[in-house]
Amino acid sequence: MYTAQQLERARTLAYKHSGITLGANKDVMIANRLDKLKRDVGHDDIDAVLSAIEHGRHIETFISSFTTNKTNFFREEFHFDDLKNRVFHEAIEKGGEFKIYCSASSTGEEPYSILMTMEQAKEEYSRPMLNYSLLATDIDLDVLKHASNGVYEWNKNAEDFPDWIKPANYFKRRPHPSRDGDYLIKVKETLSRRVRFNQHNLMAESYPFKNEGFDVVFCRNVLIYFSQADQNAILKKLFRTLRMGGTLYLGHSESPLELSPYVERYGQNIFVKVKELP
Repeated sequence: MYTAQQLERARTLAYKHSGITLGANKDVMIANRLDKLKRDVGHDDIDAVLSAIEHGRHIETFISSFTTNKTNFFREEFHFDDLKNRVFHEAIEKGGEFKIYCSASSTGEEPYSILMTMEQAKEEYSRPMLNYSLLATDIDLDVLKHASNGVYEWNKNAEDFPDWIKPANYFKRRPHPSRDGDYLIKVKETLSRRVRFNQHNLMAESYPFKNEGFDVVFCRNVLIYFSQADQNAILKKLFRTLRMGGTLYLGHSESPLELSPYVERYGQNIFVKVKELP
């Protein structure tokens, strides 16, 4: 068991280093994360561990312990249908480099789903030379390493792929080293070389890619971990990276909040930028 003071220290550190807001109803979750933190640091005295973090040590370990990395391939598939059809035709009409940004990319399933969608669309619409780029970021270095490696459990993910995707086109499969009947899949280099993974905190004052003029921004199922004020601040910074007419995808339980006057809704949590912020 942890004391109220220890839980509060953890809350304060979580907000300071990631912007995540953990209310009083999250005490059990915080306790579980503190258990993990102690294991990862290799020290059983939680006060000593928290003091070390407060003095600038084990920051990345703390972030990794306290961030949520629940994801899967083609989560909320309707967004990828929209990307493959409506948005891809915009890419054809636009010409030049088509720029996509995936925030809070976690262990990589979402950015690789974006890449598979774009590659499938290139094949379906006979546009093999269409030029696009993908930037994917996360605050957690551990999940970025996982994403860069591009190795996943096949049996765990086999049901995630839509019928218009052939996983064999994008993954190499090999037997799992420790589980009979299971397999690992690794993203082929032809796909992985199209994404750039960088560390980025959505709560940062300034975004280093703020002038990119992205055509598409994915920000899904991450805003729910922030206060409404911080959600608005993040959305505004993301919105400024998006070109006029670009598409913003949000998670199923998220809304554009103060961006509403500046976007048009094109489907379930699909928003198109129609006006610049003042």
